[in-house]
Amino acid sequence: MDGHRAGLPPLTPSMDSPVHLDTNYLIAYAGEANADVVTRVEGWILEDRKFCCSAIAWAEFLCGPVLSEEIAAMESLLHTVVPLTPELASEGARLFRETGRRSRSLPDCIVAATAIASDSPLATNNRNDFTPFIPHGLKLV
Repeated sequence: MDGHRAGLPPLTPSMDSPVHLDTNYLIAYAGEANADVVTRVEGWILEDRKFCCSAIAWAEFLCGPVLSEEIAAMESLLHTVVPLTPELASEGARLFRETGRRSRSLPDCIVAATAIASDSPLATNNRNDFTPFIPHGLKLV
């Protein structure tokens, strides 16, 4: 095979963009609750990848429950927390409208808009929530 899993994007994102972490990746890595997530993130660390997340994902992570050590670990891992700008809010609202106005999906729309705007692949365990954004430019890993 060419390194791709059948019908899925490659596990290793392009080396020139940071890996954008969704809330569930922040939680799973910080708490070491998911061995697959820990293995993938540590593999990207060995590749000297940078990590970012949206302000929305960061806020969801901080809602916890989360330990101060877990917050510190994620602060040291993340290269940046991308702030929510008026432009990203507008793009998130556009994605919300164009993907069916799904109930309670606005935070996901903003997370997707942030990853798309930074040309970063999104690492998430909630692939079904984010597949509607693929036609709009979202890349999933």
